[in-house]
Amino acid sequence: MKRVAIVGIQGVPANYGGFETLVENIIGENCSEGIEYTVFCSSKDMPERIKEYKGARLKYIPLRANGMQSIFYDMVAMIRSMRKYDTILVLGVSGCIFLPVFKLFCNKRVIVNIDGLEHRRSKWKGWVQKYLRFSERMAIKFADTIIADNRGIQEYVNHVYNVDTELVTYGGNHVLREIGEQQEQEILERYGITQGNYSLSICRIERENNCHMTLEAFSFTNQRLLFIGNWNHNDYSKKLRKKYSKYSNITMLNSLYDLDILHVLRKNARFYIHGHSAGGTNPSLVEAMFFGRPILAYDVLYNNATTFHKANYYKDSQELKALLGKELPTGDEMKALAWEHYTWNKIAKEYEALY
Repeated sequence: MKRVAIVGIQGVPANYGGFETLVENIIGENCSEGIEYTVFCSSKDMPERIKEYKGARLKYIPLRANGMQSIFYDMVAMIRSMRKYDTILVLGVSGCIFLPVFKLFCNKRVIVNIDGLEHRRSKWKGWVQKYLRFSERMAIKFADTIIADNRGIQEYVNHVYNVDTELVTYGGNHVLREIGEQQEQEILERYGITQGNYSLSICRIERENNCHMTLEAFSFTNQRLLFIGNWNHNDYSKKLRKKYSKYSNITMLNSLYDLDILHVLRKNARFYIHGHSAGGTNPSLVEAMFFGRPILAYDVLYNNATTFHKANYYKDSQELKALLGKELPTGDEMKALAWEHYTWNKIAKEYEALY
């Protein structure tokens, strides 16, 4: 029996981000016999304290998993995982400043998924950026295995630290649903759309996701855009909502988590727009690939690697606008690549091989 402790997420059931979705899908039905998971969760973020979920044991820490508290949250989880476990899987680097101490007192196998180079994200400045860079360095120096979720991340680690990493991406097939024709039609009517008469974009509304670029491109066309995100999150998102709400062809929807609705919106879109410029393999891009729609992605190393250079790429709003005016091939190749590379059963087995 391999006993694995997972550190660094808000908790499960997943209702927050990519790492939470990762854990949701490597435990449970995709977990092999002989693997026993314990997931450390935040009692502040997950007030319903259940003891077991999908066969994994849940243990709670009275700190938040995000923001400044995440550093101490991860440290406490590491301390509590020093006994009883064979492998510690750490998701993210915010608490990895503690790894030198952890390894001094504990010989457990430590695997760290360094995520998408957090210190490069535009939202982090000054000492926070320096801290994340230092914590990343500690992760790479003291972990037994480093996971990169994208070939771009692999190249960065090899170039900067001269260290090899294991490439393990994300799955996306969990978003697929069996939806009846009547329910599908009701959802389309609810949003005032029909099959193929709109494009779709889903992301956190942050500058590094180039939301302004997407909105600007559509503002010069009469094509319909459904843009789903957290529009009241920050000054950037609020300014964009105020500026572009006057365009009748642009609909800005608040964040949606209903997978039935998202299934229908993704399935029937003309194009899927992906503006992320950071973060490695973005879960939302992987998920979109399963629907076989043409993908228009910001031209950056990570997106090219995720889509195997087979999507349609743009560098600015003018290039995006030009793509919107073209009849592009279907996304059947994207769908085939998704089923070959991004199923959760495959990803779960790749994690297990590292334990």
